[in-house]
Amino acid sequence: MMQNAKYIRWFKDIKIGDISIVGGKNASLGEMYRELTSQGVKIPNGFAVTAEAYRHVIESAGILNKLKNTMTDIDKTDLSDLMKRGKLARDLILDAGIPDELWAEIRIAYDKLCEEYGPDTDVAVRSSATAEDLPTASFAGQQETYLNVSGYPALREACSKCLASLFTNRAISYRIDK
Repeated sequence: MMQNAKYIRWFKDIKIGDISIVGGKNASLGEMYRELTSQGVKIPNGFAVTAEAYRHVIESAGILNKLKNTMTDIDKTDLSDLMKRGKLARDLILDAGIPDELWAEIRIAYDKLCEEYGPDTDVAVRSSATAEDLPTASFAGQQETYLNVSGYPALREACSKCLASLFTNRAISYRIDK
């Protein structure tokens, strides 16, 4: 599908052991796609944006220390402070945007899906955190999901918002607990 993609993995290339690269949901989707489509089970094709892509967003924007400082000594019981810090963290990521080289890979992968399913194919943009479904915690539902995303502008916005949703108030609180 895409040769030499640094930040994208297609479902056909993802195994259950790739949780640290693409997260639990995507590893499961990849495993299902790889194992079941050849047996006639219809599973929509797709791709995952890797954890490395997330790190690239943070590093290219130079916001790692600001994010760390924003989250230092946070008290989840102080709801006003939690909300303020969560918004600051989300805004840092949203303001960082999607770096051009990452966006190019996402755009090319989306184009491939549109070739397969039709122009302006609707896609789901969902988090698949690498810490999901640990033995002592399930992070399912802590970050945001965007459904029926169609076209470049909506896709780019949904990707940014999905990355920023690592810092929703509920996700921050849950990480503190777990």
